[in-house]
This record gives sequence, structure tokens and C-alpha cells, in this order.
Amino acid sequence: MKKLTILLITTLLTAGWANAQVRIKGTVKDNRGHMIAGASIVVKGSYDGGVSDSSSHFSFKTFEKGEQTIVVSNIGYKPVEQKITIGKDTVDLAFALKEEVNELKAVTVTAGSFEAGDRKRAATVLSSLDVVTTGGANADISAVVKTLPGAQQVGEQEGLFVRGGAGYETKQFIDGTLVNNPYFSSVPDLAQRGRFSPFLFKGTVFSTGGYSALYGQALSSALILESIDIPERSEASASISPIFLGAGIQEIAKDKKSSWGARYDYTNLSAYFGIVKQTPDYFTIPAYHAADANFRIKTKKGGIIKYYTTFAANQLGIRRPNIDDPSLKNAFGLKNTNWYNNLSWRENLGHGWKMNLGLSYSTDHNDISNQIQNQNNVAVSTGSVWIDSTNFNLTTRADLSQFKAVFDKRLSGISVIRFGGEYMYSYNKSSYNNRNALLPDHFKALFSEADLYITNDLAAKIGARFEQSSLMGKANIAPRISFAYKTGKGAQMSIAYGEFYQKPENTYLYATTNFGYTKATHYIINYLKNTTLQTFRVEAFYKKYNDLVKTYPSYNNNGTGYAKGIELYWRDKKTIKNLDYWISYSYLDTKRDYLNYPNQLQPGFAADHTASLVLKRFVTEWNTGFNFTYSYATGRPYYNFVKNGNKYDIADQGKTIDYNTLGFSLNYLASIGKAYAVFVGSVTNVFNSNQVFGYNYSHDGIRKEAITPAAPRFFFVGVFLSWGVDRRQDAINNNL
Repeated sequence: MKKLTILLITTLLTAGWANAQVRIKGTVKDNRGHMIAGASIVVKGSYDGGVSDSSSHFSFKTFEKGEQTIVVSNIGYKPVEQKITIGKDTVDLAFALKEEVNELKAVTVTAGSFEAGDRKRAATVLSSLDVVTTGGANADISAVVKTLPGAQQVGEQEGLFVRGGAGYETKQFIDGTLVNNPYFSSVPDLAQRGRFSPFLFKGTVFSTGGYSALYGQALSSALILESIDIPERSEASASISPIFLGAGIQEIAKDKKSSWGARYDYTNLSAYFGIVKQTPDYFTIPAYHAADANFRIKTKKGGIIKYYTTFAANQLGIRRPNIDDPSLKNAFGLKNTNWYNNLSWRENLGHGWKMNLGLSYSTDHNDISNQIQNQNNVAVSTGSVWIDSTNFNLTTRADLSQFKAVFDKRLSGISVIRFGGEYMYSYNKSSYNNRNALLPDHFKALFSEADLYITNDLAAKIGARFEQSSLMGKANIAPRISFAYKTGKGAQMSIAYGEFYQKPENTYLYATTNFGYTKATHYIINYLKNTTLQTFRVEAFYKKYNDLVKTYPSYNNNGTGYAKGIELYWRDKKTIKNLDYWISYSYLDTKRDYLNYPNQLQPGFAADHTASLVLKRFVTEWNTGFNFTYSYATGRPYYNFVKNGNKYDIADQGKTIDYNTLGFSLNYLASIGKAYAVFVGSVTNVFNSNQVFGYNYSHDGIRKEAITPAAPRFFFVGVFLSWGVDRRQDAINNNL
């Protein structure tokens, strides 16, 4: 009887509780009606709740009564709260969640730029090790960038020639500030290397057009470099080769909150030229001294202050036959010193604010001469006005001081607005045969830009830039806008529009400052498919040039032009085990009427078709990496302009032979005592392909000489030693 009573009471209580519970059911979908599984639905302040199933439905019971709040949440979506009244009847609900924008899932605006480095959402294209292990590039950043679509294979002068733009239309920036002299000083018909080591940088953005409003004074392209922060550990290093010697140290504090370093390198090509004969007669063998130092410190708020300085001095002298009279020689001499300084401060200000300050100063001095000599290398006067006029002495000084401030404010989600300004003071002085000229300029700029993430699938970058030059007394306003839309997993499309301005080069400003800005308007559309080990990219562009410099019949801004084309890029580390390769192709249709051109012509630095294939294979069993780079370009046009009254006529024209070159390098990893060692060997133009970059003409047009490299090939062997950091493992990981 006692057991029966207990059972009866339990049954009655259970029935009461069941009666007291109310069912809450419904569905959870996104704002486009797609089902969401795994969403959490709870009654706020209670333990009652459930989870949506694979068909987006949920159902649970609760004891709560009266007015309550239902909270729905799911990873990747903004949580939703809804007030309801719970009575006796079942409550049926329908929720629509909005996707939450986050850095890992959000689309990235990519039109017109390649990014590389440690940024979370960057489509990685190049790393520092990519630069030093690209066959035939000899660790020159610009040489490796030339293997990407958009860049031309120009071998007779330094610079990046991008999408129909001249070399001076591409500018380089380090930690946000402009680099005034990124290459060693120009030598007639011989391209010079870049000044900076790829190991200085953790991130690289190669913008072939449509770059951020934070940067200016680059008509066609921007190469944006971000220096490394504090390294992982202390290191000593040395480099030894028949061409150069170098040594450096990098010291990290025990708390890893600060570091300092210094390095010195000496390069002398005497021994090399003794083995590999050069076409020009070097009466002063090229020699280079370079020293740099750095200091970095983390701030209490998680920011960082970085300082970098480098000093370089070099000299060379070359003799070539005089094209107007082969019995004579041109003796060209050059001495250069360059000092560059960069100070940057990145700081978190709190409440969603960030600050980036940059301060830089550089000075570049050149002492250049050209002398007419006889066969005995003695200076002579010929009596020919044209020949004797090529005797000159030129000294130049180019100083650039810059201050830049950028402030970021986080908006809702990951959207950001940034704004700021910069001030540049440039001091350019020239003395040509004792005729002095001075170009001081106070250049000011203001800019604002917003990264707007509407959803994870749709983003926009909208900005504008204002600039004013005291030298020209002119100002400009440049709007820029781009959009990106995710079309699938790892896939997206981007479009971009922007206006870009640049001051004329100093060569023309010395003649007159009565110029306006040159202008280019960019239109870009691209498609990008990016996974961990593969990248596919296709991009089409149209660029309109206005206000280009004309030098004849008078100096003015009446030049015009256009560039249009399509580019392809494919990088693959997946298909073939231990093989990393990329393929790039560019088609370019461009013409311009500028300088002394009689009409719109395809410029001499532009080829219709350009392609590169880069292969990297690391054999773990041998601790050896093999790297090949093949580059091809169709012939470039050349012209001989002859003055005819108040215009120039084309006395001769044609196209050079197609450009072909295969570069090779290998790196063998070993250890010598306590040092980690990387042995490197490389050669350019392996198959000794004939290369012609254009032609020079005599004053009367009778003689025509091909512009060719100083030697068919360049060879390099050397060993790089490090104590404290095993760069061998970096090389292995980079190629697997």
C-alpha cells in the first residue's frame, strides 16, 4: 500500500510539471533564407534551450512564464534577441541571423595589387625567401617582381615599367613613406640594382594600379614594403664570395621587447671582371661600400617604434666607342653617396583608435662626368660642336624629408576609417658645367579612406587624396574606389577605379616649373581564386593618360596616351610534390604621345606579350634547392627621331628581337662548425640568348648600334653564414 501511494504521488507531480512546461519551436536561417544548423537558442537567464538541426528547426520545453527574452547565436553570425510572452500554448518562432563580418572570412579588395607577407587575409605571392631563391634574380626585389604580370622585361635601365608606364611612374614606399632613390645611380644603357635587402621586409604589396589613397605621386604603380618587427632571436651573420664580403649582428633583448642590429658589406668586381670579360672598358672597376643599422622597441600598449638607417658609397667608370666617331671614346665616370633614414611608430590609442607615424630623410649625391677621349684614352677637342658638346661635368644633390601621420578608427565589425596627411620637403640641386639650378618644393597631402565590410562577401574601399606642390603652385584631388565580392569558397571578384597624379621629373622641371601634374585614370576588374597551396588570378585593365610632358616644340602638358590589356597568374605548390612554380602572362596594348614623339606611338619600353615561368624544387635528401626562371617578351619598338622644322620625324623604326632568358640558382644547406651555412650558386641567361634592348643612333642617323648587356651572362657563387638562427630550415619550409 505504501509503494502504491508513492507511485500515485509521483505520477500526479510529473503530470503537473508536464502541464506546466510550454514548447518553444521554430527555425533559424540567415538573412538570405539559407538554413543554419547548430545555432544555439536559449531563454535568457535560464537553463532552457535547444540547438537547430540540419534542416534549421529547433524545439524545446521551458517552465518559464510571462515575458521572456529568447537569445539565438551561432559562430560567424550576430546574436539576436527577441522578447516573447510565454503562456500555456506552444510558441512558434522564426529567426533570421545576419552574418558577422570577421577578418578570417571577409573578402579582400585585390584589384590591381599583389600582396605578400604575414597579413592574415593576404593572397601570398612573394616572401623574402621567394626573392632570394628565384633563379637568376640575384636577390634583387625588382628582378623578382618582374616575373609577376604587369611588369615589363626592361634590361637597359633600372625601375619597374608597369602597364605602359615608364620606370619613374612606379614609386617605392617603406613603412608608409616614399623612398627617393630606391636604385643605385643610373649608368647609360645598364640597369642598376635596388638598394635594399629583401630580408629587411616582412610584407610586400606590388600594386599594378588602383592602390590606396594613403600613397601618391606614382602614376602607374606602387611597390609598398613593410619592414620586419622584432626578430625571434639574436643572430650573427657573414657572407663571403669573390664579389663581396659582409658581416652583421642582430641582438634581441631577453624580454624580446627590443632589438638592435648593424651590418657592413663591401663589393668589388675586379676579380669577377678579370674572369668574365665585359663589353665596356671599365677604367674604374665598380666598388660599393654599404652599412646599415636598426633599432626596434615595443611600447607598453602593444605598439612598436622602428628606426632604420643605411649609408652607401660607390664609384665606377666605363669607356665606350663614340657613336658619331668610332675613332673616339666616351669615358663616363660616376661617384655616388646615399644616406637613407626611416623612423616609424605604430601605436594602439584605445577605443578602436590606432596611430601610424612615419618620419624619413634621405640625401643622394652624384658626381658624374663624360669626356671625349682618343684611342690613347687622352681627352681631346674635336672641333665638332655636336661631339664636343657631350663633354660635361654634372653634380647633383637630392634631399627628401618627409613626415606622415595616419589614424585608424575601427567602425562596426571590422570596418575601418583612416585619415591623415603628409608633408614632404624636397631639395634638388644640379650643377651642369658650372650652370646651377635649384628645385625646392614644399609638398603637402591630405587623405581619407574607409574599408567598409557590408558582409563577409561584400566589401568596399573608398577614399580620396588632396595634394599641393609649392614648386608648381598646383593642387589636385584624386578619388579612388574599389569593390570586392566573394563568388565562392576562396574565390572573389574585384573592381577598382582611381585617379593618380605625379609631378613631372626633375629633368623637365629644371627647364621650367610651368607644368601641371601628369595624370592617369585606372579602371580594373579581376577574378581571384586562392587556396592554401594554389592561386589563380586574371585581371583586365584600362588606363587613360592625360597631361603627359611634351618637350617639343615647347615644354607643356599636352601629352596623352592609353594602356589596356589582360594578365594571368597561376601559382601551384600542390600538384607536384615538393615543387613550387608560378606562371604569369601579360598582354599590353599601349600608345602615348609625349616628350618629342610626333604622334601617339607604342613606347620603346613596352612589349605586346610578356610571360614568365618560375620553378622551385627542394630535394630534402640532398639539402639542396634548384630554382629556374624563364622569361619571354616579344620585341619592343625603337625609333630614330630626326628634327624637321618645328617637329620630329621618324627616320628609322622597327622592333627588337624577342627577349628570352633562363636564370638558374641552387642553394645547398650545410653547417660549418657552429655556423649554419647556405651555399649559393646562380647564373643568368643560361643558354646565352642574344638580347637587344633597343638601338642608339649617331647624330646624322648613319650609324646604328644595338643596346646589349655588358656581358651575356652573370655568374655568382657565395656562402652565407649565420650563428643563432638556422636559416636552412626556413629555406626547406619555404619550398615544401
